[in-house]
Amino acid sequence: MSVNNSLEARLKLKAAELGFVACGIALADAAPRTAERLRAWLAEGAHGDMLWMEARAHHRENPAGLWPEARSVIALGMSYAPREDPMRLAGEPAHGRISVYAQGTDYHDLVKKALKALARWLVAEAGGDLKVFVDTAPVMEKPLAEAAGLGWQGKHTNLVSRTDGSWLFLGAIYTTLALEPDKAGRDTCGSCDACQRACPTNAFPAPYRLDARRCISYLTIEHAGPIPEEFRASIGNRIYGCDDCLAACPWNKFAEAARANRAFAPRAELAAPHLADLLALDDAGFRQVFAGSPIKRIGRDRMMRNCLIAAGNSGDAALASAVASLLDDANDVVRDAAQWAIARLAPLQTRSP
Repeated sequence: MSVNNSLEARLKLKAAELGFVACGIALADAAPRTAERLRAWLAEGAHGDMLWMEARAHHRENPAGLWPEARSVIALGMSYAPREDPMRLAGEPAHGRISVYAQGTDYHDLVKKALKALARWLVAEAGGDLKVFVDTAPVMEKPLAEAAGLGWQGKHTNLVSRTDGSWLFLGAIYTTLALEPDKAGRDTCGSCDACQRACPTNAFPAPYRLDARRCISYLTIEHAGPIPEEFRASIGNRIYGCDDCLAACPWNKFAEAARANRAFAPRAELAAPHLADLLALDDAGFRQVFAGSPIKRIGRDRMMRNCLIAAGNSGDAALASAVASLLDDANDVVRDAAQWAIARLAPLQTRSP
């Protein structure tokens, strides 16, 4: 029995040792339609307040735009497949729902550490120059991951893997090495539109198109101002992100929680937090609770806004006092959300005889 001892094969074995469940290679120019699609999306204004998408669009359009010397892209995926149903808190309005990816250790740090280790190994084995990227750089990880064979961009615009469903953190290594590319992923969504139907705010104007301005993940994480009233009721008890379109994907039945990195396991205080507890946090308390979590970057005020929207949707009059304590908050966005929430809860309060 022959053993494949090529550099590409050894690279993938090393990636697996470092915790990546998926590793593929694409040529640096393997996703030519990315630029066209990105320009059209930005022209529609569908990126909302994410102005950095527009400011560095020329870097995102293809790897050469960011680093002309790049010849190959190594796309990698680390699983965070959940052990429990991501939708389990949908009927628990007194609890806040946090997206699965943010319930454990901040993936940026963990994935980047593993990428750097893989990069050091590659340089030692084959030389060349390289750069590593995790999410924060102007890199279009999803189309590159599709080009490298990790999966395909589904109708919800996220990557879908045959083995890991919709639960992959993506990273990329650009290198000057000319590596043998893998076969690109093939779209296997077929006629399924489960992710489209699952969206509470109709954020998909068409399959494979996302209007971020209507997306709950965008509204609760990236958007800094008041959440438009037309979306507030639909947000329900989601206080950071939304998993609905991901959780609806039938390919998730093949995703095994055992393949997920243990560091991404939910922290007890983030798996099912009580809204009353979160509403009581000051800035120091917020920083303490969310230390080491990607949630920390949105700051206390944005989290209070989100929790107040959830409280207003809860139908729980017991939360009225916690909401009322924020009516005079120093932040005007928090005050606005508190006023909206108290107006919904006040009629539910038991009146004294």
